[in-house]
Amino acid sequence: MSKQNENRQGYKNTKVGWIPKEWAVKVLGSFGSFSKGKGISNSEKKEMGLSCITYGEIYTTHDYVIKDFNSFIDIETAKKSQRIKRNDVLFAGSGETLDEIGKCVAYTKDVEAYAGGDIVIFSQNNVDCIYLSYSLNSDLITKQKRKLGQGYSVVHIYSSGLKKLYVPLPPLPEQKRIAEILSVWDEAIEQVANLINAKIALKKSLMQQLLTGKLRFKEFVKIKFNKIELAEFLIPTPRPVPRPNSAYTALGIRSHGKGTFLKAVENPEAVMMDTLYEVKEADLIVNITFAWEGAIAIVKKSDEGAFVSHRFPTYTFNREIAIPEYFRHVIRTKRFIHELGLVSPGGAGRNRVMSKTDFLNIVVSIPSVDEQKKIAVVLNGIDKEIELLGKKLEYLKTQKKGLMQKLLTGKIRVKV
Repeated sequence: MSKQNENRQGYKNTKVGWIPKEWAVKVLGSFGSFSKGKGISNSEKKEMGLSCITYGEIYTTHDYVIKDFNSFIDIETAKKSQRIKRNDVLFAGSGETLDEIGKCVAYTKDVEAYAGGDIVIFSQNNVDCIYLSYSLNSDLITKQKRKLGQGYSVVHIYSSGLKKLYVPLPPLPEQKRIAEILSVWDEAIEQVANLINAKIALKKSLMQQLLTGKLRFKEFVKIKFNKIELAEFLIPTPRPVPRPNSAYTALGIRSHGKGTFLKAVENPEAVMMDTLYEVKEADLIVNITFAWEGAIAIVKKSDEGAFVSHRFPTYTFNREIAIPEYFRHVIRTKRFIHELGLVSPGGAGRNRVMSKTDFLNIVVSIPSVDEQKKIAVVLNGIDKEIELLGKKLEYLKTQKKGLMQKLLTGKIRVKV
């Protein structure tokens, strides 16, 4: 329940907390009806045809409003499915966690479209469907939906529970204005997200060309790339230290080339090893258990002084041959991760340990150090742009979430 407006003049206490006196609170089932989506397996999807949506796409593709469809079916499949109509709100009937269960999206168009299985369709014509989608996805109502979730490994929600949700409803003009304001924020968020995706695509393209010599700086065109073993420029550099007696910071490596992370170890006595190893900025570090999955990184300045186990060997660079600023991009390429897989023998499971000897025998093709520096400037520059855009995106999302909470409880009123 919202207590933001508690005892505020012009507000009343309701099932959803304190809201403006002229607002109503209704259970969802009192102003609409429910139906079920049907069918639409992945094998039934086509490249063209009638538009459709699956419950998984409610989580992965759409936020609040269905703007465009990514999936299509033929007429025969449509006959077995459930058509959706303008102003419908579609709930995902299954999810992996209670927090995500019952995510919903509004459908605002008249284009013929169909909903697949595990989608709960709510049909009504008296409430602005975009406002309703924002409200039903808000923290206020997500808390109600959590109590309705059933199941363990997969959580389900049904119309029998959804119809009991309490929804705050301003007058229709205010609903529309709230929806307009939040939609403007979502458009700004989408623009930044699209810009990030474009920068990521640009970087991927440049990596493929710059790291293979397909695209060269004119001053280096006549200088060939050198094929060289890692052993010729990577120097094993373990820094053993006794396990600390007090709390310390440990370093971990994310798979798929996603870098390092830090974690606090509050109880060193629970650590079975007597010896740990210190890392320093610009080390190359690899998790030998998950190297085949891309668990390799260059240590950041903020990581310096953290500790790792013997399963995280560290290497320094002979900077006359290769530099970490350049090599951090090489280790993220599909080809390099493939090589890590080849030197990590094992069965079909995840228990595959990299051979440190074979690791140093991996052959890479690299340019001169001067060209490495120029390539690093370009790629690291794009990384910085992506990082700044990511911070802007998170700022917009945080600001919108705060505004959304205030608008949907009436703490901030809009002019209509």
